[in-house]
Amino acid sequence: MVIFFLVALGASAVGAVCGIGGGVIIKPVLDLLHLETVSAISFLSGCTVLTMSCYSVGKSLLAGEKRVSLRTGTPLAAGAAAGGLLGNQLFSLVRALSDTPDRVGAVQAACLAAVTVGTLLYTLNKARIPTYRLRNKWACAAIGLALGCMSSFLGIGGGPINLVVLYFFFSMDTKTAAANSLYIIFFSQLCSLLTTLVTSSVPDFRWTVLALMAVGGLGGGVLGRRLNQRMSGAAVERLFILLMAVIICISLFNTWRYSVC
Repeated sequence: MVIFFLVALGASAVGAVCGIGGGVIIKPVLDLLHLETVSAISFLSGCTVLTMSCYSVGKSLLAGEKRVSLRTGTPLAAGAAAGGLLGNQLFSLVRALSDTPDRVGAVQAACLAAVTVGTLLYTLNKARIPTYRLRNKWACAAIGLALGCMSSFLGIGGGPINLVVLYFFFSMDTKTAAANSLYIIFFSQLCSLLTTLVTSSVPDFRWTVLALMAVGGLGGGVLGRRLNQRMSGAAVERLFILLMAVIICISLFNTWRYSVC
């Protein structure tokens, strides 16, 4: 039981620092440990990320911090909320079409590996890539829709793809992108959870595990917020790159393992 708490705590702390939510770490690590079913892990990961992002976003807004751009962040979050509904339905469809639960895990792990590789390549070369400053609300909502759908389907909350999109389309620096990413993650995960509850598609899980991971997510949010305030943007980016390399390795291994099961 302790492993669930430690994974949630560590992943949420790092997720709060980098703005990746933590689910992109929780999902592949728990898949690797094989302590729950694929569906239960996705659900537990999403709930943990929601807890962490709720604290981080709420604390930021109450503190009057200006990093979250409501002009672009709100349409992105609204789109992400709708995308969360769509991604949840897509996951249910893939699960229904798969002959075994492991097949779903293989698809998720392969998609996560591909997304993370693309994110890492962009991050390493972003100094040479021109960026944009989108302001159109409909364009923001469309981008948010894609982000929410992807994060909900993969069960990662938001993940590194959020940061790449915020860098490229909105020219945000590392810390500003992290704050806005958590804002988007909160809404996408909230809608994803509500859809799961309304459609009665909650997988079997242990309540003690959910409670431990929620506490870990909250503790990670507190710790990560403090670390983010003390770390430089360059340090946050180095941590982000290291995490991407680790996640790629774990995701590739999970893809292979689920495929041969």
